[in-house]
Formats: sequence, structure tokens, C-alpha cells
Amino acid sequence: MTFPRLRIAVVMVATALALAPLPSETVERWYSSALYPVIQSALTWGSNLVPFALFDILLLVVVGWWVWRFARDISRRQPSVRGWLRVLTGLIARTLTVTAALYVLFLLTWGFNYRRPPITDRLALNPQGVTPEAARQLVLTAIREVNTLYPEAHASVTDEDDTPAVEGSLATAFSRTQAMLAVNAPARPARPKRTLLDPYFTSAGVAGMTDPYFLETLLASDLLPIERPFVVAHEWSHLSGFANEGEANFVGWLTCLRGSALDRYSGWLFLYSEALPGLPRPARTEASALLAAGPRDDLRAIADRLRRHVRPRISNAGWQVYDRYLKANRVEAGGASYREVVRTVLAARFDAAWAPVLK
Repeated sequence: MTFPRLRIAVVMVATALALAPLPSETVERWYSSALYPVIQSALTWGSNLVPFALFDILLLVVVGWWVWRFARDISRRQPSVRGWLRVLTGLIARTLTVTAALYVLFLLTWGFNYRRPPITDRLALNPQGVTPEAARQLVLTAIREVNTLYPEAHASVTDEDDTPAVEGSLATAFSRTQAMLAVNAPARPARPKRTLLDPYFTSAGVAGMTDPYFLETLLASDLLPIERPFVVAHEWSHLSGFANEGEANFVGWLTCLRGSALDRYSGWLFLYSEALPGLPRPARTEASALLAAGPRDDLRAIADRLRRHVRPRISNAGWQVYDRYLKANRVEAGGASYREVVRTVLAARFDAAWAPVLK
């Protein structure tokens, strides 16, 4: 096969995979529960061996190669309109080919998880439980938990620049949560890392990211210690194949609830922040007044962090792009899927230890 034909084949394969109406049950059986766990374990094991983000290396190589080829084409062009057309044609063909190849690789290493059945299919749900009163009670429960956990959680924070390790309470909690959700092949936790994209993360208000190629967990450098456990648990949930953001929030919250005091505090503080805005204004005011001074200071510190670092234009543009990305991967709610966690928590049935009842 000649190189031009190979380029066409790559683009055609990527287009076919993007449009193929694969049944979610087929994706679950052959990819999410069979092939993906093998890929995840191998890639995360390998990426855990190095302290830097392999995603950064991939990004530098791809961008560097693209710029080098473009510069070479310009330097070799003929001094004519036809010469510039050849440069432009080569640029377009090369960009399409690289984009298509990366998309196919993305689907194979992680992206097909967007097409698996939703997590709600495995939960025993009670849709009638999604009521304003139930939401108010959930907020009051979160307030009670963070008020109680605050002293012990902060006592365990020894280094504000430290990142959660792969080992420890959160990793154990992650394993327990996957077993509780009947995940056949539990995911391997990833070593949290910094990335060259950190200036964008902090400016756009992005707390973390799952690298879909090497299956790494990448964190923003400005996260507070009280935020890190939930962000790590959320990203690890993606590694477990829960691609939908609302599902990753739900699994991340369940994971935190099975960890240390700091982990539990981080999880409940997150859920409080998600559930409170959904209450009517009088109920919101009444509930927030019950929050103790410590958790209130933590929420203020998070807001101050975002106010110092986030650039609204960058953040808005970034979230618009991400919303389109999610919708392109068949997440109909797009960026709004982050907020689906509250509805899932309200509809799910739990035992006394906050373990969801499965069908």
C-alpha cells in the first residue's frame, strides 16, 4: 500500500469508527470488560514507572514533527502559486492523517468507554427519590459530615505541596469501590503527575485530566490538599472505564467515602458544593448557615484559588471546546454531565455504609 493510500485508509477507518452505531452491550462485553482492562493495566503500570507525564512527550513529539514538516515544506517550495498550493495540500493531508491516527488510538486505548452502558444500568434506582426535600436532606447530610470530619482531615495534612500517592488509603478505597460496583477487572491506580499543560489547567480552572493514551492521572498544580483526594478519585474512575463525567463524579465520591478522614472530607465537600446550588434560595440560605467555620473557610480558599488563577476567557473557551468534545463522543449532556452526580446519588439506593444497591 502506497503512503497516500495509507493516509486515505487511516482517515476512512477513523471516520467509520466515529460513525459506527456499535451497540453499547457489545462495547461492554468485548471492550470495556475484556480488552480495555488489559490495556489499562499495562499502560498505567508503564506510565507509573516514570515521574513525568508521558502525555507531554507525545504532545511535544507530535507538535514538533508537525512544525518540522511544515517548515521543511516551506523551505523546499517552488517560488510559485503551485508551490504554495503543494505546501498547503501537504499541511492539510498531514493534519488529517495525524488527527485520524490519534483518534483511532484514542478509541482503542480508552475512548470506546464512552459507548458502554451507563452506570445507572447496574444500580437499583428509585426515580421517585429525586425530590427537592431529598436534595435538601442530602445537603444537610453533607454539612453534618464535613463539620464532623474537618478537624481530623486537616490534622492529616502535613505538606500542602504533596500529591496523593498511588499507594495508601485512597488506592485501597478505589479497589473496594470497584468491587462494590461489580467491576470485573479493577483498574490499576495511576501515579498523579504534573504536566506541561499546567498553565492552561490553572488558567481554565481544570482540576485534572486523564491522559487517554498512556492512561495517566494529571493534576493541576494549584489544587488544595482538601481538593486533591476527590480529583484523584474522579480521574481514577475514568481509568476504571467510567468515561462519563457524571459517572466519574459518582464513583469518585464513593471512593472518597471509603478512604481516610481527608478523603471522606474531600468527597463530602465536593458533593455539598454540587448539591447546594440546586436548592431553592430560602433552603440554600438556611442550609449554608449550618456550615461550620472550618469548612466555610475551605470553600472560601477554593474560591480564592480560582479567582486568583482562572482567566474567564480561557476558561469559557476551554469549556466550550470540551462541551463539543463530550457531545462528539455521544455524551448528550456535554459539560452539564458533571452535575448529573446529584441526581444519581438521589436516585440510587444505599445501605447504611453508603454502598449502592445493585440490580
